Amino acid sequence: MHARLVAFVVAALLFAGGVLAAPPSASLPAAEAAATRLGRVATPPPEAAPGRSGVRLLATGEEALASLLALADAAERTLDIQQYLIADDASARTVLARVVAAAQRGVRVRILVDDLNAAGLDPVFLHLVRDADVAVRLFNPFPTGRFSLATRLLGGALDFERLNHRMHIKLFIADGAVAVTGGRNLGDEYFTRHTQSNFVDLDVVLAGPAVRRLADSFDRFWNSPQSLPAQTVADGAAEAPADDGVFITPAADFVRRGIAAGRLDLSWVPVATLAEAPSKATAEGEPTVRETIADDIAKLMRAARRELVIVSPYFVPGRKGVELLAALRRAGVRVRVVTNSLASTDSPIVHIGYARYREELLRAGVELAELRPVVGIEPGRSPPFRSAHASLHVKAVVIDQATLLVGSMNMDPRSARVNSEMGLVIRSAPIAREVLRLLDGVVDEGSWRVSLVDGRLRWTAREGGVERTWDDEPEAGWATRVGLWLVAPFAPDELL
Repeated sequence: MHARLVAFVVAALLFAGGVLAAPPSASLPAAEAAATRLGRVATPPPEAAPGRSGVRLLATGEEALASLLALADAAERTLDIQQYLIADDASARTVLARVVAAAQRGVRVRILVDDLNAAGLDPVFLHLVRDADVAVRLFNPFPTGRFSLATRLLGGALDFERLNHRMHIKLFIADGAVAVTGGRNLGDEYFTRHTQSNFVDLDVVLAGPAVRRLADSFDRFWNSPQSLPAQTVADGAAEAPADDGVFITPAADFVRRGIAAGRLDLSWVPVATLAEAPSKATAEGEPTVRETIADDIAKLMRAARRELVIVSPYFVPGRKGVELLAALRRAGVRVRVVTNSLASTDSPIVHIGYARYREELLRAGVELAELRPVVGIEPGRSPPFRSAHASLHVKAVVIDQATLLVGSMNMDPRSARVNSEMGLVIRSAPIAREVLRLLDGVVDEGSWRVSLVDGRLRWTAREGGVERTWDDEPEAGWATRVGLWLVAPFAPDELL
């Protein structure tokens, strides 16, 4: 029987009844995590209040990549990695090569990957499993047409309801003691190393009690029926990822410096975790309150008394979202939204779900800023870029300049009802204001401000010290604008 047919039959059996379910496993116990080198350098200082977690923002792509590599190199017992997307490029290959090196020195490695964007990675997954003793599981995998995204979608057309649910979480935990989580996937453009287009993004390094809660969430996904061993679905010859030797400047490598010094430089503050249940993938678009964090996020927003700042690359507020923001404005709360412009977004179809509410939001008094595709940001005000084109990928909410919500979730129906997401609620005015400072650099120098003038939309930005205005979607081609105008009536919010 052909290998792909075998894979399809095996996967069908798994989906039908779980007859070949993999044995469960668990994260490193807290006492053992504390005894590792990372556990020791992540110990809170004596002055930290009980129950606080250590936090540091990773605003630049280089800092984020350096942190992952340092944690992989320092791990002694376990590495648990949960990713929506792993690219086939220099950054991802370097991270995987360091993870393989950790496994070869005896570290137990578990990698859980959403299968949507994993086309072409089967040889790497099989190498990790067969040759490097790394456990790899695929979340909600495509059982056929695995060699490209197009063939996957075609082969899964009759199973759309199941395959529409994706795991959008990004999480990297070393020795159950230190974690990195936020918006970045594993790929050059997320670490600002792509030569053509890069993302403005945000992660955090985390230590303390919040890491244990994230580890528990990882275990739930790892042991869920939706997560299948890669070797039961993937086929082909194994192929090792090559370490491309990505260069990291010493200034960005604060995790490695902290490990060498014996203590990570973190702020110890109250942190709550918002983690969705893997069973959301079987909820058919109607998850329960226990399966989704959408209600928790709405509650946080309603708590704003002075200012609410929403940063989301894909902002589709829907009727309820518009009503929530309008109610806050009526209560005197300043509401700011930062999202992608049509010219900067990597998903133009989603722009429909934002554009249809834009005028209503402006009439309610909501301030809108749209990222420009060419970021001319003042040095030192925001993360540096290595390409001319930029796209927003930060998912964050700042409430009253005192509370920060950061994670994987976009402010759209897909994140609320379909995808599995994760977030951190960080209650710290200094950290919240640090995000706002970074954001102001992007908005002031790299965004269009959108307004209503005589009932029509207008975009405004400063160029060379002179204010310039546009009366149409700036820098977006006419073909794109016309195409979206034609598609808009047939694109409900729920599918965007």
